[in-house]
Amino acid sequence: MTNLFKGRYAILIAFLTYFVSFSLIVRTILYILSTQKTDFSLAETITVFTVGLFFDLGTGLIILSPYALFLLFISNKYYQKKWIQLLSKATFILLVIITLFSFFAELTFWQEFESRFNFIAVDYLIYTYEVIHNINESYPLPILISLILLIALGVTITFTKLKIFKNSFTSIVSLKQRISASALLITMAIVFGIFVKNSWAEQGNDRYANELSKAGIYSFFAAFKNNELNYKDFYSLIDDKTAFTLIRNELQESHSNFIGSQASIKRKIDNVKQEFKPNVITITVESLSADFMEHYGNTQHITPFLDSTANHSIFFSNMYATGTRTVRGMEALTLLIPPTPGSSIVRRMDNEHLFSVGHVFKEKGYVNTFFYGGDGYFDNMNHFFGNNGYNIVDRGRKLLDETYDGSRTIIKDKDVTFENAWGICDEDIFNLVIKDADVKYKNNQLFNNFIMTTSNHRPYTFPANKINLPQGTREAAVRYTDYAIEHFINAIKTKPWFKNTVIIIVADHCASSAGKNEIDISKYQIPCMILNMKDSPARNISKMTSQIDVFPTLWSMLGWKYTSNFFGKSVDDEDYKSRVVLGTYQKLVYMRNDSMVVLSPQRKVESFIYIKAKNEQRKADSAKALTNQAIANYQTAFELFKNGSLKE
Repeated sequence: MTNLFKGRYAILIAFLTYFVSFSLIVRTILYILSTQKTDFSLAETITVFTVGLFFDLGTGLIILSPYALFLLFISNKYYQKKWIQLLSKATFILLVIITLFSFFAELTFWQEFESRFNFIAVDYLIYTYEVIHNINESYPLPILISLILLIALGVTITFTKLKIFKNSFTSIVSLKQRISASALLITMAIVFGIFVKNSWAEQGNDRYANELSKAGIYSFFAAFKNNELNYKDFYSLIDDKTAFTLIRNELQESHSNFIGSQASIKRKIDNVKQEFKPNVITITVESLSADFMEHYGNTQHITPFLDSTANHSIFFSNMYATGTRTVRGMEALTLLIPPTPGSSIVRRMDNEHLFSVGHVFKEKGYVNTFFYGGDGYFDNMNHFFGNNGYNIVDRGRKLLDETYDGSRTIIKDKDVTFENAWGICDEDIFNLVIKDADVKYKNNQLFNNFIMTTSNHRPYTFPANKINLPQGTREAAVRYTDYAIEHFINAIKTKPWFKNTVIIIVADHCASSAGKNEIDISKYQIPCMILNMKDSPARNISKMTSQIDVFPTLWSMLGWKYTSNFFGKSVDDEDYKSRVVLGTYQKLVYMRNDSMVVLSPQRKVESFIYIKAKNEQRKADSAKALTNQAIANYQTAFELFKNGSLKE
């Protein structure tokens, strides 16, 4: 071991030692934090640190492979030149700084998502403006940067005192020795990068143990590589004809008739009620978990208005989000489709002119508008909404060279009273919605407004003197959002258009999806309520429902006849069978009552019984019919999007 630090490859070995050591420190910190959420067995603990060491070594070798190639080709004479020495030291320090930054980023990412880097981290790297400002407002960035630089300096000084650099630069190594050493290191790095899958760390049943076994940097690039998964290549399949037969049977309603081919879900929805066309305002609340409300057992009293309103609304008390990201919520509420593997359709290519909720409203004579207090460029929201029949009102920093079906309005400074990294406060966006509704009412235009709030998001800041909780906490942000919604509802009650306006309040997803299980069902439960529905008394819909069912249920209440190309159904239909569809980027869940099926890559199928009272999932053998129904939902959703059958 001592000889390794005395030859030409001393710097490389020293960096690998540093990298593995600090990776161990990070893993140990995360392990200690995780013990507050789960109990690790001795076997799981051993696995975490042994498998983790394997991934750390492999990741370190990949990082160092370019330098190993450099050491192979540079001669002894040139390697001893001053400028080469300076370049080598600078490279060493730069790599230490970059990896230290990634280690600190892992700690903050875990604090938010209780996970190693995943697709969310990839997304965040793309949207640097929002993320950098968010980090700056959430953490003492100058202190963190200074700490990183000090540690990097300390590591460098330590290795300098150990004569690592001197030993490397003065060592004389033959070409044959360089070929042997570099070839071995580079070959190991290539083999690791090509053949070692990040999923190898996911061998146990405890999600925390699986995540801790991974290496953050390797997880990041694995997520980047697998941004979209081809369902048919990775997941369990059934015959296409069988899949469409099953899904058509599931989507059949008492007043519907299929009008497309057998490989289609397009159908005509009839209604015996008299048609009613109110304005519709959908308030999609950022990260509003069900367990923030007293209705679900919360005792913090942070949603007094929503709790009170739920009792006087059409309240979906057992609804589940389809995913863990805002774009998943938007996908569910506009396309009414299960979450296909990979990124949300909102962020994918070829997502224009889809058969959307906006399309149905447009056919009924409505003007659709998407309101967002941040820059709609984030997460591709403007492109998606703008090319699927919505006008856009957002806080864009500049007009982009894009063509939309509708128009785009940039929120002006004069309309902003408070703003943070993610956009203007909820009160400000609600005020703009009111102004817009006033104009449309004056022009005799029916409107369908989709609002995305931003205040319930880190750094959890909002206008001062609004609520009696200090800024900077999730609870305070939830309380402020509740306050803003209350003021919005009270304000529009005075408007002449209010009596003909229905309001939907629904979450995009929960505040956190992390739990001991890979898919923690309780972390997908969200509140949803419909207010001001004419001639519809308050009621509690306790059936297990999905986000994709919100608008079909609304349209049923309104007596609408329309064409549907959706996977959502009216929960009031006599043929409605409770089921939810949800998932992560790779895990896909279909649940009916307490039986759940989980589909994963490598065509893996697992079945569980969900005990809601204890939030437990117990392995069980599901009936073949349920497994096939689960596969049918996701297989047909993927196929219809990929072959263009979800277009208008």
